[in-house]
Formats: sequence, structure tokens, C-alpha cells
Amino acid sequence: MTEIPTKARAVVIGGGVSGCSVAYHLAKAGWTDVVLLERRKLTSGTTWHAAGLIGQLRGSANMTRLAKYSADLYRGLEAETGVATGMKQVGSISVALTRERHEELLRQATVARIFDVEVHEISPGEAKARYPHLNIDGVVGAVALPLDGQCDPANIAMALAKGARMRGAKIFEGATVTKVTTMAGRVTGVDYEMAGEPGHIAADVVINCGGMWGRDLAAQNGVSLPLHACEHFYLVTEPVAGIDPNLPVLRVPDECAYYKQDAGKMMLGAFEPVAKPWGMDGIRKDFEFDTLPEDWDHFMPILEMATNRMPLFETAGIHTFFNGPESFTPDDRYYLGEAPEVKGYWIAAGYNSVGIVSSGGAGQALAHWITEGEAPFDLWEVDIRRAQPFQKNRRYLKERVTETLGLLYADHFPYRQMATARGVRRSPIHDHLKARGAVFGEVAGWERANWFANPGQDAEYRYSWKRQNWFDNQRAEHMAVREAAGLFDMTSFGKIRVEGRDACAFLNRIASAQMDVPVGRIVYTMFLNDRGGIEADLTITRLSETAYLAVVPGATFQRNLAWMRAHVGDDFAVVTDVTAAESVLCLMGPGSRDILAKVSPNDFSNAAHPFGTAREIEIGMGLARAHRVTYVGELGWELYVSADQTAHVFEALMEAQPDLKLCGLHTLDSCRIEKAYRHWGHDITDEDHVLEAGLGFTVSRKKPGFIGRDAVLRKEDAGLDRKLLQFRLTDPEPLLFHNEAVVQDGKIVGPVTSGNYGHFLGGAVGMGYVPAKGRSDADILGATYEIEVAGQRHAAIVSLAPMYDPASERVRA
Repeated sequence: MTEIPTKARAVVIGGGVSGCSVAYHLAKAGWTDVVLLERRKLTSGTTWHAAGLIGQLRGSANMTRLAKYSADLYRGLEAETGVATGMKQVGSISVALTRERHEELLRQATVARIFDVEVHEISPGEAKARYPHLNIDGVVGAVALPLDGQCDPANIAMALAKGARMRGAKIFEGATVTKVTTMAGRVTGVDYEMAGEPGHIAADVVINCGGMWGRDLAAQNGVSLPLHACEHFYLVTEPVAGIDPNLPVLRVPDECAYYKQDAGKMMLGAFEPVAKPWGMDGIRKDFEFDTLPEDWDHFMPILEMATNRMPLFETAGIHTFFNGPESFTPDDRYYLGEAPEVKGYWIAAGYNSVGIVSSGGAGQALAHWITEGEAPFDLWEVDIRRAQPFQKNRRYLKERVTETLGLLYADHFPYRQMATARGVRRSPIHDHLKARGAVFGEVAGWERANWFANPGQDAEYRYSWKRQNWFDNQRAEHMAVREAAGLFDMTSFGKIRVEGRDACAFLNRIASAQMDVPVGRIVYTMFLNDRGGIEADLTITRLSETAYLAVVPGATFQRNLAWMRAHVGDDFAVVTDVTAAESVLCLMGPGSRDILAKVSPNDFSNAAHPFGTAREIEIGMGLARAHRVTYVGELGWELYVSADQTAHVFEALMEAQPDLKLCGLHTLDSCRIEKAYRHWGHDITDEDHVLEAGLGFTVSRKKPGFIGRDAVLRKEDAGLDRKLLQFRLTDPEPLLFHNEAVVQDGKIVGPVTSGNYGHFLGGAVGMGYVPAKGRSDADILGATYEIEVAGQRHAAIVSLAPMYDPASERVRA
């Protein structure tokens, strides 16, 4: 037997499909000095009992790109390694039992067309013809994806493992990693135990692919890896006579079920709405190819619906009733990337029951990220840096994953909010807002008022793909901001203090704009990468000669904080999270100046307090720092108030202006999209060039040496390949959310990156990129535009300048 080496370039922990894929792709990238350690046997955790469904269409272009890569990879693995993978492109059919679900399927079909995935919208009768066993009573419509498939999960992992060995990687079973070793904040290797003997491998890179064991292993090093195992059920019948071996995979999400043909038998799998967490007290050391106890009572509601939907289940005997654990995350998306807490500590885990279709692409993307020093494209959806430290709390995880397992098949309504594990992070005025009708959403654990119910109105969501029950509430809030004033609680903003002798030099190196500005100046800037992509979109305020405050969205806070800390280098600068120290009350609208005058003796005129400046003010009987900036396109101030005085300041404002309209995040978004303000993660990401996003004004051409400067100059010389446009539908009825199709002169050219309803402009408004290479602005704007919504195309007008107040006269009023 080959001895485990004492040194390696990279150590992969975990021999499921994820770990085997990472090892394969690292070796394929030329890192032959790779060691994979598996505690028991390869695939013995979750991989061996996975269903092996290969659905190529995901929720975004890049997630679809990864899934398509997996399918392509798995098709070729057998020829490459000699290991049979059972990969068959039998296709898939999803059926809808409600009008709302049908709308979702039709929207997904539009997404498929955007991402070049073959799709067919089919009738109930066509679904029956393709799937004879299906009872189509109650079926409204269906969508078929002919290039989807299924495979043998364990053999996929074994093929990847063999492919990794063929390229020089070493794989060892029965080797349990006991700890990842570190020094001075970075990885130095792993300690392990094999056959009762301890050992150590020195390495600069360690990848935690430990699945449901990964969380506890990560916690030893202070790394947040929020995931929790759940019991996951499926049933396999006895052989069914005459069953077609190439039967498509069938999904009936309204009944929480999927079906697939499995070696002449039928499998029924479940994604029940209320799942059963497992392993709260840890997972026993000898867990290997194990199953969990049967729970017929829990599975029976799914089975009862299945016997109606697929009558063969009434007569076919049951061969296997299976219950096995799989890990799930708080937001139903897996984790990829380098942990912000420890350099060299990488993660690929938490696959939420889509590990087989995800792991091929995820392994390739992570290997690129590790070996090339940057991700191959925008991976924010699955980036480990979105995880919040508190989310490793086991009580929180246990409660949340009861919901996230079922969300895979739940209606994916726009604005759908999590129902479990709520109330963890709250503003000091949370109860004040709740008493006034606030309906809260949750982002990064923060409870945020999304809209305000009227007296007598139910303060809860009624979800739909059409106008939801808060549409008129949003309109009233929106128009108050445009015509009078509105108050938003934006305490969830991430706040990062940068201070020290080199604070200015450090920020000038990572920010696109000039940071050496007078004290009190607010600078809107970007953090760019070496490609000119946008790593962060933020404001930075100079508080003193040696101190700055960076303000970022709550959702991206951990990512932005990690980026800053990773780039401090030799500069003498301290980067500190001060989010909880201050609340932020945003008073916005043409009447905001008059309201502030009622509660503060300070001068808020243009001369005394111009746009883009911050001043300390007296307010009520307290103090605040008033930042004159806006994300809604109106005169207004962000009031930064110490947490202990926030309730008092809020009360003073409401007492001074009893009819002041309280506004939620839905209105913040509808106002910002009318003004064409970009939203990071939708309209701009780390793969969107700052110039193509229309944000060149945030980049200083005179300042030398900042990250991304050369990429900006190169793009200016070469010309833009695409440009970000604003769209408004001429028909006031349809709604835009995101991922509708932008149609230019009859051809789909990309997705709507973000959308909302422009209540002032009188129709749905969206953003999206269109081709620009070799084209003048007049040529681009002169084209004919439509937006495809659930298969229907609607005429749109477009603009490069904001449709609302293009000269920003209202902002500077």
C-alpha cells in the first residue's frame, strides 16, 4: 500500500462526488501533487444514495453553465477512465398543477432560451404521450428539457477518482482528518488518523469537501460553514413489466415529488415541505453507507399523492424504502470558495440534494479559482463569503433546514421570504416599525421592513407571479418619496471603519475613485479586480485625516470585509466591522429638508450641506451624522445614529411629522430602478466591466496604481463589447423581476438583470446588457426591443441615461 506523503500542494478532505471532482480538476489543471483523504470509503457519506438527476437548467447563466459542464463531463468520463457512469440523456418533464406553477414553468422556459438550453413547452396531452404512466388529471401544462438525464452517482465519483489518480493525484481511504493546522492566519496542512496512527501532511491549500461532517471540521478553525443534515427519503418499486428504459425524469413539484426509471423499477423521491433535521449531536465516527430509520408517517402524504399521479404505484410492490442524510444550507445554495477567516482554507460543500449535477462544474470552477487565483466567472450565488458567522449556530440551522429542503420544489415566487429561524438580527426600532404595520423580509439574518400594511390590512405576503397584495402599498410609499418624503430603516447596511496612518493610501489602492478628499466628503466608488470587474459597489466617507467609513449592502458585507482585509498587505490600516454600532434612518424626498429643520437646528441648505457630504448634526435631543446621498434619486439624507439613540431619533421624527410615510425595501428598489441605479449581484458583478456597466464616472483616470486601472484603460482603448440599458414596458400590466429575456430586433440577447415596477414612470422597469461592439449609441438605441415574460413578448422603450431625472436635478435640489 502506498504511504501517505508528508507534504502535498493541496489536500482534499472528503471522498464524495464533490471531493473527487475537486481532486480530478486540480490534477487536470496540472497540480499533480494532490492528496485526497476519505475517512471511510469513497462515496460512503451521501453520494452513494443520491438520486443522480442531471438537470441542466439552473436559476442563472453561470449556475446553468456549471450544470451543463457537469453533464458534458459525465458523458465523457466512461471513455476516459473505463468506469461505467450510467449517464443517459433521457430528458425531463416538469408538470404544473396550478396556474401559478405553470407561470413559473413558462418563465423557466424563457430562462432556458436565454441560456441556450433546449426546451419545449408542452400540453398535458403531450406530457401524457411522452410519459404514459402519468395521470394528467389537474395538469395545467408542462415543460420538457430533452437534454437532461440521469446517472449512477457512486460510479460518477469513482470515475472522477480514477481520473484524478491517472493524472497523479493520490487518494487514501480510511484516513480521518482530525484537524486543519494553521499558523498566522493561514493553512499549514492537516492532521489525520489512519489505522489508529496519527499523521500530518504539510500543505498550503486544504479543501473541505466534508459534506455533513464539514461544518464541525470547519468550526475547529473558526471557519463558518453553515449546513445541517436532514433525513431525505425515496422509494423504489419492484420491477415494473414493460417499463421504458429511456423514460424521462418526471418532476411534479406541486406534489413535492420526482420520478425516475431505475433498472426496470420506478423511483419516487420526495422534497417534503417540513423536513426532519438529523445529526444535531454530531455524526458517529463509524457512519459508512448507513441508512436512517424508516418513517412511513412522514413519507405517506407524498406516497398518497403519488399513487394518484402515477397509478402503477397502486400495484407495484415496494422493493426499497430509503432514508439517508444529506446536508442543506440556510438559503438552499451550496458553498464554494476560500473561507474569509483562514487563508488557504477552501470549501466545496452543502449541496442541498443537487450535488451530482453541481459537483462536476463546481469542482472545475474551484480548481480554476485555486490554481489561477481568481474565479472563472461570477460565483456570488454560491460564494462562501455570503455566509454570516451567526449562521453556524446549530439551533438556527436545525430550524432553518426544516424549510430549505422543501424549497427546491416549492413555488419560487418573487419576493418569497423564509418562514423559519427569523428575528435573529433586528434594528433598535424593529418593534416601532412592527407596530406601524411593517411586513418584514430577511437578508443576512437582518429583519428589514419590506412594505407597510395599512390599518385593517393583513400584514403578511400573498405570493403570486402577478401583482401581489402589497402592490398598492408600494405605490403609495413610492409616490410619497417622489412627491413628499419617506423614511426607510436601513440599519442592515454593513459598516466598515478603516483607520490608521495608511488608511488613505490603502483605500486609494483598492478603490477606483480618489480617496484623498476633504474630511466629510462622501465618495461613491467601486472595488475592481484585475479584469475591471466590480468586486464591490459602495460609498466611503472620510471621517478624519486617518479614518474612513465604508458602507456596503448587508447581503455582501462579509464578502466586502474579506476583500478589504485580504488586500491590506503592508499598509498600516485597521479594518473593523462597526455595523452594530450605528443604525441608519434614510429620510428621502423633496420634503426631507423641511422635516429635518423641525427636529434639528443645523443648516441643511445646499451651501451648508451640499450633496456628497457628511456632517454631525443635533437631532431631537441626540446627535447623528447626516450623509447627503441617495439610492432613490431624490433629495435626502442617510442619518447615522448610535444604536442607543436610534429609537429616540425615530420618535422625534415621527412626532415632528406625524404623517411621514414609512417605506420598505420594495419601494427602495422600485425607486432606484427608475433612476437606473445599479444593484450589485444583479446588474453588476465581478465579471461585469465597470465601463460596460456605465459606471466609468466612479473611476479616477489620474490616480495611479489602483487595482483594475490597467483593465479600465485597456477597455477604453479596445471599445465596449456590451452596454447596460434601462427598459420600460409600454404595457403597464406585465411585471419584471429578473431573468426575463431581452429581445433586440427579434433575437434574445440576454437576461433582464433586475426589475421592479416604476410607479412614477407608469410601467415595469428593468436593466439588462445588450451587444455594443462596433455599434454607436444611436444604433443601439435605434433597435427594436421587447422583453419576453413567460413566453410572451412585450414592447419596451430603452435608454442609456436614467429615465427618471437624468440630470439628477432633484438629488441636488
